[in-house]
Amino acid sequence: MRPYLRALTSPREKPKDKTLELDRVVKVFHGNGSFLPVLEDISFRVERGELICILGRSGCGKSTLLKIVAGFLSPSSGKVLLKNKPVEGPGPERCVIFQEDALFPWLTVQENIAFGLRGRGLDRKSKAQEVERFLSLVGMNEFRNYLPGEISGGMKQRVSLARVLILKPEVLLMDEPFASLDAQSREEMQNLLLSLWRELAHTVLFVTHDVNEAVLLADRILLMSKNPGRIREEIEVDLPRPRMRESSQFIDLGRRLYDALRES
Repeated sequence: MRPYLRALTSPREKPKDKTLELDRVVKVFHGNGSFLPVLEDISFRVERGELICILGRSGCGKSTLLKIVAGFLSPSSGKVLLKNKPVEGPGPERCVIFQEDALFPWLTVQENIAFGLRGRGLDRKSKAQEVERFLSLVGMNEFRNYLPGEISGGMKQRVSLARVLILKPEVLLMDEPFASLDAQSREEMQNLLLSLWRELAHTVLFVTHDVNEAVLLADRILLMSKNPGRIREEIEVDLPRPRMRESSQFIDLGRRLYDALRES
Protein backbone atom coordinates (compact mmCIF):
# COMPACT_ATOMS: atom_id res chain seq x y z
CA MET A 1 0.00 0.00 0.00
CA ARG A 2 1.26 3.52 -0.74
CA PRO A 3 2.39 5.37 2.41
CA TYR A 4 0.26 8.39 1.46
CA LEU A 5 -2.90 8.39 -0.60
CA ARG A 6 -3.71 11.79 -2.04
CA ALA A 7 -6.54 13.05 -4.18
CA LEU A 8 -7.78 16.62 -4.60
CA THR A 9 -6.84 19.45 -2.29
CA SER A 10 -9.45 20.26 0.35
CA PRO A 11 -10.71 23.85 0.43
CA ARG A 12 -10.65 23.88 4.25
CA GLU A 13 -7.53 25.64 5.52
CA LYS A 14 -6.07 24.15 8.68
CA PRO A 15 -3.77 26.16 10.95
CA LYS A 16 -0.35 24.56 11.50
CA ASP A 17 -0.39 24.59 15.28
CA LYS A 18 0.44 21.40 17.17
CA THR A 19 -2.13 20.55 19.86
CA LEU A 20 -1.46 16.91 20.68
CA GLU A 21 1.65 14.76 20.46
CA LEU A 22 2.28 11.11 21.29
CA ASP A 23 5.94 10.16 21.58
CA ARG A 24 6.90 6.44 21.53
CA VAL A 25 3.90 5.37 23.62
CA VAL A 26 3.97 1.75 24.80
CA LYS A 27 1.27 -0.02 26.81
CA VAL A 28 1.70 -3.42 28.46
CA PHE A 29 -0.94 -5.00 30.70
CA HIS A 30 0.33 -7.19 33.55
CA GLY A 31 -1.59 -9.87 35.45
CA ASN A 32 -1.37 -13.41 36.81
CA GLY A 33 2.38 -13.46 36.40
CA SER A 34 2.23 -12.69 32.68
CA PHE A 35 2.14 -9.63 30.47
CA LEU A 36 0.30 -8.59 27.33
CA PRO A 37 1.82 -5.97 24.99
CA VAL A 38 -1.08 -3.90 23.63
CA LEU A 39 0.58 -0.85 22.08
CA GLU A 40 4.12 -0.47 20.76
CA ASP A 41 6.00 2.67 19.74
CA ILE A 42 2.98 4.87 18.96
CA SER A 43 4.09 8.31 17.75
CA PHE A 44 2.09 10.98 15.93
CA ARG A 45 1.14 14.65 16.09
CA VAL A 46 -2.24 16.31 15.73
CA GLU A 47 -2.56 19.93 14.61
CA ARG A 48 -5.15 22.29 16.01
CA GLY A 49 -8.48 21.84 14.24
CA GLU A 50 -7.61 18.52 12.59
CA LEU A 51 -10.00 15.59 12.46
CA ILE A 52 -7.95 12.41 12.76
CA CYS A 53 -9.43 8.92 12.47
CA ILE A 54 -7.71 5.94 14.08
CA LEU A 55 -8.72 2.97 11.94
CA GLY A 56 -8.09 -0.68 12.71
CA ARG A 57 -9.54 -4.11 13.29
CA SER A 58 -10.88 -5.26 16.66
CA GLY A 59 -8.14 -5.94 19.16
CA CYS A 60 -5.54 -3.58 17.70
CA GLY A 61 -5.56 -1.27 20.74
CA LYS A 62 -7.54 1.67 19.32
CA SER A 63 -9.67 2.18 22.43
CA THR A 64 -6.69 1.68 24.75
CA LEU A 65 -4.85 4.39 22.83
CA LEU A 66 -7.79 6.78 23.19
CA LYS A 67 -7.99 6.09 26.95
CA ILE A 68 -4.31 6.95 27.28
CA VAL A 69 -4.87 10.27 25.49
CA ALA A 70 -7.89 10.90 27.74
CA GLY A 71 -5.77 10.22 30.82
CA PHE A 72 -7.83 7.24 31.99
CA LEU A 73 -4.79 4.96 31.51
CA SER A 74 -1.09 5.72 31.86
CA PRO A 75 1.38 4.54 29.22
CA SER A 76 3.92 1.95 30.27
CA SER A 77 6.51 4.15 28.59
CA GLY A 78 6.54 7.14 26.29
CA LYS A 79 4.55 10.31 26.75
CA VAL A 80 1.44 12.19 25.69
CA LEU A 81 1.70 15.97 25.40
CA LEU A 82 -1.11 18.48 25.12
CA LYS A 83 0.26 21.86 24.06
CA ASN A 84 3.70 20.60 25.11
CA LYS A 85 2.52 19.75 28.64
CA PRO A 86 2.42 16.11 29.82
CA VAL A 87 -0.98 14.47 30.15
CA GLU A 88 -1.07 13.00 33.66
CA GLY A 89 -4.77 12.28 34.09
CA PRO A 90 -8.25 13.22 32.87
CA GLY A 91 -8.98 16.89 32.28
CA PRO A 92 -11.75 19.13 30.93
CA GLU A 93 -9.61 20.10 27.96
CA ARG A 94 -10.08 16.50 26.67
CA CYS A 95 -13.69 15.30 26.53
CA VAL A 96 -14.68 11.76 25.55
CA ILE A 97 -17.75 10.41 23.78
CA PHE A 98 -18.20 6.65 23.94
CA GLN A 99 -20.42 4.27 21.99
CA GLU A 100 -22.85 4.28 24.92
CA ASP A 101 -24.35 7.71 25.53
CA ALA A 102 -23.69 7.86 29.34
CA LEU A 103 -26.45 10.45 29.87
CA PHE A 104 -28.01 10.89 33.29
CA PRO A 105 -31.37 9.10 32.90
CA TRP A 106 -33.11 11.22 35.55
CA LEU A 107 -32.24 14.53 33.86
CA THR A 108 -33.99 15.98 30.82
CA VAL A 109 -32.19 16.66 27.55
CA GLN A 110 -31.79 20.31 28.54
CA GLU A 111 -30.55 19.45 32.02
CA ASN A 112 -28.03 16.94 30.69
CA ILE A 113 -26.56 19.55 28.35
CA ALA A 114 -26.42 22.12 31.14
CA PHE A 115 -24.86 19.76 33.68
CA GLY A 116 -21.24 20.42 32.78
CA LEU A 117 -21.64 24.17 33.20
CA ARG A 118 -22.08 23.79 36.95
CA GLY A 119 -19.29 25.45 38.86
CA ARG A 120 -18.05 27.41 35.84
CA GLY A 121 -19.04 30.78 37.23
CA LEU A 122 -21.68 31.59 34.63
CA ASP A 123 -24.72 33.59 35.65
CA ARG A 124 -28.16 32.15 34.98
CA LYS A 125 -28.70 34.16 31.78
CA SER A 126 -25.35 33.23 30.25
CA LYS A 127 -25.86 29.60 31.13
CA ALA A 128 -29.33 29.57 29.57
CA GLN A 129 -28.00 31.19 26.39
CA GLU A 130 -25.26 28.57 26.05
CA VAL A 131 -27.72 25.72 26.55
CA GLU A 132 -30.06 27.22 23.95
CA ARG A 133 -27.20 27.56 21.50
CA PHE A 134 -26.15 23.94 21.79
CA LEU A 135 -29.70 22.62 21.77
CA SER A 136 -30.06 24.40 18.44
CA LEU A 137 -26.69 23.23 17.10
CA VAL A 138 -27.61 19.55 17.57
CA GLY A 139 -31.26 20.00 16.54
CA MET A 140 -32.82 19.04 19.89
CA ASN A 141 -34.86 22.15 20.75
CA GLU A 142 -38.18 20.36 20.48
CA PHE A 143 -36.99 17.56 22.78
CA ARG A 144 -35.50 19.70 25.54
CA ASN A 145 -37.88 18.39 28.21
CA TYR A 146 -37.66 14.71 27.26
CA LEU A 147 -35.79 12.19 29.39
CA PRO A 148 -33.09 10.02 27.74
CA GLY A 149 -35.36 6.98 27.95
CA GLU A 150 -37.92 8.77 25.79
CA ILE A 151 -35.67 9.52 22.80
CA SER A 152 -33.88 7.41 20.17
CA GLY A 153 -30.26 6.29 20.18
CA GLY A 154 -29.32 8.87 17.56
CA MET A 155 -30.93 11.63 19.62
CA LYS A 156 -29.04 10.48 22.70
CA GLN A 157 -25.77 10.84 20.83
CA ARG A 158 -26.81 14.33 19.74
CA VAL A 159 -27.28 15.22 23.39
CA SER A 160 -23.97 13.59 24.28
CA LEU A 161 -22.23 15.75 21.66
CA ALA A 162 -23.86 18.91 22.95
CA ARG A 163 -23.06 18.03 26.57
CA VAL A 164 -19.32 17.84 25.89
CA LEU A 165 -19.03 20.56 23.24
CA ILE A 166 -20.64 23.11 25.53
CA LEU A 167 -17.54 22.69 27.73
CA LYS A 168 -15.37 23.93 24.84
CA PRO A 169 -12.72 21.21 25.07
CA GLU A 170 -9.49 21.59 23.14
CA VAL A 171 -9.63 17.98 21.98
CA LEU A 172 -12.73 15.85 21.41
CA LEU A 173 -12.05 12.10 21.78
CA MET A 174 -14.61 9.79 20.17
CA ASP A 175 -14.58 6.00 20.64
CA GLU A 176 -16.76 4.47 17.90
CA PRO A 177 -19.64 6.73 18.98
CA PHE A 178 -21.99 5.83 16.12
CA ALA A 179 -21.30 2.09 15.89
CA SER A 180 -24.56 0.98 17.51
CA LEU A 181 -26.82 3.22 15.40
CA ASP A 182 -28.81 2.13 12.36
CA ALA A 183 -27.41 3.14 8.96
CA GLN A 184 -29.59 6.23 8.49
CA SER A 185 -28.97 7.56 12.02
CA ARG A 186 -25.26 6.89 11.67
CA GLU A 187 -25.06 8.91 8.46
CA GLU A 188 -27.01 11.75 10.08
CA MET A 189 -24.62 11.79 13.04
CA GLN A 190 -21.57 11.77 10.79
CA ASN A 191 -22.92 14.77 8.91
CA LEU A 192 -23.78 16.52 12.18
CA LEU A 193 -20.28 15.93 13.53
CA LEU A 194 -18.75 17.44 10.39
CA SER A 195 -21.07 20.44 10.63
CA LEU A 196 -20.16 21.05 14.28
CA TRP A 197 -16.46 20.54 13.58
CA ARG A 198 -16.49 23.13 10.82
CA GLU A 199 -18.35 25.65 12.98
CA LEU A 200 -16.57 25.11 16.30
CA ALA A 201 -13.11 24.15 14.98
CA HIS A 202 -12.41 21.49 17.58
CA THR A 203 -9.53 19.07 17.29
CA VAL A 204 -11.04 15.59 16.97
CA LEU A 205 -9.50 12.14 17.48
CA PHE A 206 -12.04 9.60 16.25
CA VAL A 207 -11.69 5.82 16.69
CA THR A 208 -13.46 3.59 14.16
CA HIS A 209 -13.25 0.19 12.48
CA ASP A 210 -15.44 1.42 9.59
CA VAL A 211 -13.45 2.27 6.45
CA ASN A 212 -16.15 4.43 4.84
CA GLU A 213 -16.62 6.39 8.06
CA ALA A 214 -12.90 7.14 8.19
CA VAL A 215 -12.80 8.25 4.53
CA LEU A 216 -15.85 10.46 5.03
CA LEU A 217 -14.61 12.19 8.18
CA ALA A 218 -10.83 12.33 8.33
CA ASP A 219 -8.17 14.82 7.38
CA ARG A 220 -5.73 12.01 8.13
CA ILE A 221 -6.18 8.32 8.89
CA LEU A 222 -3.85 6.44 11.23
CA LEU A 223 -4.12 2.80 10.17
CA MET A 224 -3.29 0.39 12.99
CA SER A 225 -2.11 -3.21 12.91
CA LYS A 226 -2.24 -5.48 15.94
CA ASN A 227 -0.29 -7.88 18.19
CA PRO A 228 0.81 -5.42 19.51
CA GLY A 229 -0.92 -2.33 18.17
CA ARG A 230 1.21 -0.12 15.92
CA ILE A 231 0.63 2.73 13.49
CA ARG A 232 1.14 0.93 10.19
CA GLU A 233 0.29 3.76 7.80
CA GLU A 234 -0.48 7.46 8.02
CA ILE A 235 -2.83 8.41 5.20
CA GLU A 236 -3.61 11.97 4.24
CA VAL A 237 -7.14 12.25 2.84
CA ASP A 238 -7.28 15.20 0.47
CA LEU A 239 -10.70 14.49 -0.99
CA PRO A 240 -12.69 17.72 -1.29
CA ARG A 241 -15.44 18.40 1.22
CA PRO A 242 -18.33 17.69 1.32
CA ARG A 243 -17.30 14.17 0.30
CA MET A 244 -19.45 12.11 -2.00
CA ARG A 245 -19.61 8.43 -1.06
CA GLU A 246 -20.44 7.57 -4.68
CA SER A 247 -17.37 9.33 -6.15
CA SER A 248 -14.66 7.23 -7.77
CA GLN A 249 -12.01 8.80 -5.50
CA PHE A 250 -13.96 7.91 -2.35
CA ILE A 251 -14.53 4.33 -3.52
CA ASP A 252 -10.91 3.90 -4.62
CA LEU A 253 -9.51 5.05 -1.29
CA GLY A 254 -11.99 2.81 0.56
CA ARG A 255 -10.84 -0.21 -1.44
CA ARG A 256 -7.19 0.53 -0.71
CA LEU A 257 -7.95 0.76 2.99
CA TYR A 258 -9.97 -2.49 2.97
CA ASP A 259 -7.01 -4.23 1.37
CA ALA A 260 -4.65 -2.79 3.98
CA LEU A 261 -6.91 -3.88 6.83
CA ARG A 262 -6.95 -7.45 5.51
CA GLU A 263 -3.17 -7.44 5.59
CA SER A 264 -2.93 -5.96 9.10
